[in-house]
Amino acid sequence: MHPILNRNLFFVKEHIGAFKASNSYDVLDPETGDVVLHCREENLSWLTKLLRFSRYKRLTPFNIHIRTPSGEPVLRVHRGTSFILSNVSVVDNAEQPIGGFRQKIFSIGGAFEVLDGTKQPVCELKGSWTSWNFRFLSKDRELAWVDKKWTGMGKELFTSADNYVLRIAEDVPPDHSLRQLIFAAVMCIDMVLKE
Repeated sequence: MHPILNRNLFFVKEHIGAFKASNSYDVLDPETGDVVLHCREENLSWLTKLLRFSRYKRLTPFNIHIRTPSGEPVLRVHRGTSFILSNVSVVDNAEQPIGGFRQKIFSIGGAFEVLDGTKQPVCELKGSWTSWNFRFLSKDRELAWVDKKWTGMGKELFTSADNYVLRIAEDVPPDHSLRQLIFAAVMCIDMVLKE
């Protein structure tokens, strides 16, 4: 696991674009404002690009590469075509599966089961009724929080760009694969529920 994921606080800023087919994010250190990670959708097919501008946008596959500013791979978050519920996979920098997310049906605000590399549930990701705040819950314990940040009237109305703050609880062990899954979940929230 890349040591950058041992931090407990991240600011995820989606790139602004009124007419964009691919999604791009910068991950910043909230204290310094320095970019610590780049998240980019690479090599979209022409069909996917076309469908992103239609009512079928939510069905399209995605493949987000998360890298350091120097280009070192950290994670990859991907999903194939989705018809009803999304199943999102996460692989590490060596392209080894570390887990994923299985969307739950009939949830207010959005919900996912967070799965480990053997497809066993490790926690739940639950959204509030406004779908602006998300919590990672393991039994009665909160492991992390994702909060959508207001970006201003003009940006909210005319773009699909969203910003998120991710806070990971201090008691989530360093170098644990759960940290990778929690971080990858921000991409899952935005791509599955917000696009």
